[in-house]
Amino acid sequence: MHQANPSRYAETAFQARCGKSGLHLPKISLGLWHNFGSVDDYATARSIALRAFDLGVTHFDLANNYGPAPGTAEETIGRILREDLTAYRDELIISTKAGYTMWPGPHGDFGSRKYLLASLDQSLKRMGLPYVDIFYSHRRDPHTPMEETMGALAQAVRSGKALYAAVSNYNAADTARACAILRDLGTPCVVHQPKYSLFMRTPEEGLLDTVEKEGIGCAVFSPLAQGLLTDRYLCGIPADARAGKAHGFLRPEQISDAKLAQVRALNVIAKERGQSLASMAIAWVLRDKRVTSAIIGASKISQLEQCVAAASSDTLTSDELKRIDAILAA
Repeated sequence: MHQANPSRYAETAFQARCGKSGLHLPKISLGLWHNFGSVDDYATARSIALRAFDLGVTHFDLANNYGPAPGTAEETIGRILREDLTAYRDELIISTKAGYTMWPGPHGDFGSRKYLLASLDQSLKRMGLPYVDIFYSHRRDPHTPMEETMGALAQAVRSGKALYAAVSNYNAADTARACAILRDLGTPCVVHQPKYSLFMRTPEEGLLDTVEKEGIGCAVFSPLAQGLLTDRYLCGIPADARAGKAHGFLRPEQISDAKLAQVRALNVIAKERGQSLASMAIAWVLRDKRVTSAIIGASKISQLEQCVAAASSDTLTSDELKRIDAILAA
């Protein structure tokens, strides 16, 4: 059984409240989208998860389809919880989601009541848990009434299989409607999880305003643009990088010369600040007080430590922010 670092809560400012709720998330959360599946080395995954917890990262973010193979990231975290972190379960925030394709047929995808509740049962079995802390609708289902999808989240909370309801990848209008339905059901939404980074600023077009108005948290994913906002691609595509893997979501064709030029220019600002590009990119998403937590992935402990350091880095100056905007507009 792992013996946790007794100083893991030394930085009290590292924990942030999710909107108006009583739920707190660390400013840096560990996402298990990559590096924790059956194709990955378990010993490495375990070492990253335990180091994260020792650094105060109490939130592990999953989804039913994370792997690959789908479901195996939940199996990995279940083993880590069972063998190393059982004594610390009440300190941990474990989240999972349902909304993308998980099994064949019309009830293995999107947002029906049948899919969400069946998926949650499967997720709990894979992780060996009686409940998760946060259960998300992973994406808006355009063919299912939102009342049905939100009703399934509310049922998950009422049944005790989830403590909080949440949504991910919803636009501003759908987020507001989802929050209203969940409030009426007595199981308010506590957090939204959108994609947000220097290269993906769509949440600024109304979603962050909605999050603030609704009084919910915002845990952003892919703040490093699948690793593009790191120093790994400054000189090409490393063989062990996500873009070099057959199962990776960042493809080589997405790494254009123009994009690399922006990355290199951003790296100059990061170096002037005395930090890595990854740390600066995370500091940039956390600059907005409406962002509760940045969900990061890591394949090495050194990457994890860089990301965690970003939470306590110097605030970006107005001049630095202007220079960053100019680079992105070029």
